[in-house]
Amino acid sequence: MFDFGGVVTTSPFDAFAEYEVRLGVEVGTIRSINARRPDANAWARLERGEIDLAGFVDAFEAEAREVGVELSGEEVLACLVGRPRPRVVEAVRRCSEHLATAIVTNNFRPAGALGSPSDPFDFAGLLDVVDVVVESSVEGVRKPEPAFYLLALERLGVEPGAAVLLDDLGVNLKPARALGITTIKVVDPDEALDELGVLVGLSL
Repeated sequence: MFDFGGVVTTSPFDAFAEYEVRLGVEVGTIRSINARRPDANAWARLERGEIDLAGFVDAFEAEAREVGVELSGEEVLACLVGRPRPRVVEAVRRCSEHLATAIVTNNFRPAGALGSPSDPFDFAGLLDVVDVVVESSVEGVRKPEPAFYLLALERLGVEPGAAVLLDDLGVNLKPARALGITTIKVVDPDEALDELGVLVGLSL
């Protein structure tokens, strides 16, 4: 099970930092805002499909003002469009040839746009080769809620002990690990893929 942003694509945290530097605010401000009220803040509500983009912009900007900064919700959303990591994309393809494979993502596209013909995230048909795509905005549940992982496992048809999850956020990995899923934190993508290759017996 591959997370999308920060695993298949470059991390939005790098883009957040670039935006903060441009504004002259402390690097890490956006992440700290996102960590406040993590189950009920603007991000959580957007990723569960409870508010639309305009609602997110208003709510996020209000949350930023609560900590004394002025940020553009639209600019922050723009930071989420990462660049594909070619080796990870190829690893997803290789895994899909031998194993039940999923993309599991917290996102904000309530129409379920992943994989649509005009989807800019669908690199070279990658999403056509995986068995399962689980999107928070479609399902109304998000990582790190255990129900998200259980849904992915059910659709893949595998038990927790037979599954591996790659994610760049420790907060998302902890509940998966508690369910019995093997987890890999993606800090260096090459190291993460080397670890995955050993676990599943594939050259990635």
